Amino acid sequence: MTPDNRMDYPVRSIALPTPRLESGCSLEAALQRRRSVRAFGDEPLALAEAAQLAWAAQGVTSADGLRSAPSAGALYPIELYLAARNVDGLAPGVYKYLPEVHRLRQWVEGDHGRELASGALNQDFVKRAAVVLVFAAVETRTTDKYHERGTRYVHIEIGHAAQNVLLQAVALGLSAVVVGAFDDDQVSKSLQMPGTEQALYLIPVGNP
Repeated sequence: MTPDNRMDYPVRSIALPTPRLESGCSLEAALQRRRSVRAFGDEPLALAEAAQLAWAAQGVTSADGLRSAPSAGALYPIELYLAARNVDGLAPGVYKYLPEVHRLRQWVEGDHGRELASGALNQDFVKRAAVVLVFAAVETRTTDKYHERGTRYVHIEIGHAAQNVLLQAVALGLSAVVVGAFDDDQVSKSLQMPGTEQALYLIPVGNP
């Protein structure tokens, strides 16, 4: 495995539904409705909904590879994981989003909701989410060019991507909340992240 080679895709990966580019929810309505919601129902997410959330976070939106969220120098340090518990078409497990091909790579098998909730200082709602989007970063992609200032750029970029997810969740009629309080090492260990990556943000998502 070559964890920091974004183009080293395995032959076996999961194709995702094509992102939709229109909905019945305007941007203004999504902004007005956006709230942090920590209660999730038992209904599973559709695979198309999980795919849409991943695309909103880091999807490629132009022929030259630019993405849905801005990135300093277009260096894209973010690595996005989906810890799926209750998504139609996905076995419970941790998946890594491959933006360039809009596919998922299975990373770790099994439901890791309880481990993530434990790592998130026992915030139990985390384990009840249908999926938890975990934002990690390879900071050296940015700091190699921008040096110390690059760390700030990475954190700003995570915020851009996270807000995309929150607004997309509203447009899909889903509940979502951001979680910044967690044990970095425990979350990284739970997801078996490479040592080059650092977990920075969690977004549990589910049906109301």
